[in-house]
Amino acid sequence: MRVVAMIMAGGEGTRLSVLSEKRAKPSVPFAGKYRIIDFTLSNCVNSGIFDVAVLTQYRPHSLNDHIGIGKPWDLDRNRGGVRLLQPYQGRNDQSWYRGTSDAIYQNRSFITDHRADLVLILSGDHIYKMDYSAIIETHRRNQADLTVAVMEVPVEESDRFGIMTVDERDRIVEFTEKPRHRDKGTLASMGIYVFNSDKLLERLAEGSDDRPRIDFGKNVIPAMVAEDRVFAHRFHGYWVDVGTIQSYWETSMQLLDPELDFDLYDLDWRILTRSEERPPAKIGPQAQVNRAIVCNGATIRGTVERSVLSPGVYVSPGAIVRDSVVMNDTWIGPGALLDRVIVDKQVVIGAGARLGDGDDLGVANKLQPDKINTGVTVVGKGTHIPPGISIGRNVVINADRDESDFPEGAVGSGETI
Repeated sequence: MRVVAMIMAGGEGTRLSVLSEKRAKPSVPFAGKYRIIDFTLSNCVNSGIFDVAVLTQYRPHSLNDHIGIGKPWDLDRNRGGVRLLQPYQGRNDQSWYRGTSDAIYQNRSFITDHRADLVLILSGDHIYKMDYSAIIETHRRNQADLTVAVMEVPVEESDRFGIMTVDERDRIVEFTEKPRHRDKGTLASMGIYVFNSDKLLERLAEGSDDRPRIDFGKNVIPAMVAEDRVFAHRFHGYWVDVGTIQSYWETSMQLLDPELDFDLYDLDWRILTRSEERPPAKIGPQAQVNRAIVCNGATIRGTVERSVLSPGVYVSPGAIVRDSVVMNDTWIGPGALLDRVIVDKQVVIGAGARLGDGDDLGVANKLQPDKINTGVTVVGKGTHIPPGISIGRNVVINADRDESDFPEGAVGSGETI
């Protein structure tokens, strides 16, 4: 049985604020050396699926550079392998993707060219480890037209997901996209689908200009639940959508918990990525490191507590990095303090600067109050923070800011530079 995987990786990820300003959400660095999409790609190859399409749209250059021809994932193959599919203008129905199912429809030739029996549709922006052969077996056992991976979520979070109502055989009898009321249950769709290819193509072709089938959650799945054999596959492992600043920060901190049931060091299910050739990490004689992820090429001469440091990060003597995520090639000057901060790549933090200063964690960002409101300050790529400045909580510093963009002395909590 021929299985192809199609990974949705075109998301803008606006809730990640400046972290996705210059890259697609699946390309955002995570856990030091990885990108978010590495987890889905690694799941594919660990599950024995080597015919993979990655559908991109928003700012695809970083993702294209990272994946390349797919060599780190053993996807650089003469037959099969990975293909990066981007929207294009054509004479017929090609244009910008209007939704998830429209993206698949515009790339349906990938399915037909591979003569696929089953199509595995995945999201490229979730952190989890999953053997897809299990959901494929569920699909075959139930002789389903569509199988949806689901997991239990807290009832107070049910309005963030598509919620499935199932019968005693786990056949889906109702699908509610982000229900306003919390009486539809707690079985949430994970955005992982197995379709019979002929049924998928048939359903996608049913759309019209007046009623286009542009989204799985809003159009395709509800129609199939009413008329076809649609089943749920229950997943009980670790899964998280790092789609907000708070969830990104929380998940990064969870990685430092030895009790977390999510092993990045499992040799039987490796998370693969494109690694840069860097020297080993260096810990100086005055350094203090406690509960941290420190990647290759990093140099620590100060104090690091409960933080994630990507390749090439330099922590100067006297600097303190606490409860923070610091991305590639950031330089942290002598005596600087980072507390509950996410710092993008190639940032320079001047000597004595204090980021995440003060106790007013509840002062939400004035321009992005719904995104930056839990005390985490975010610094965009390539920014230069002046020496000695004090920067409060829930501050957003956009990419490529230099010292002249900052007021003298301090940036109050909730401000944006």
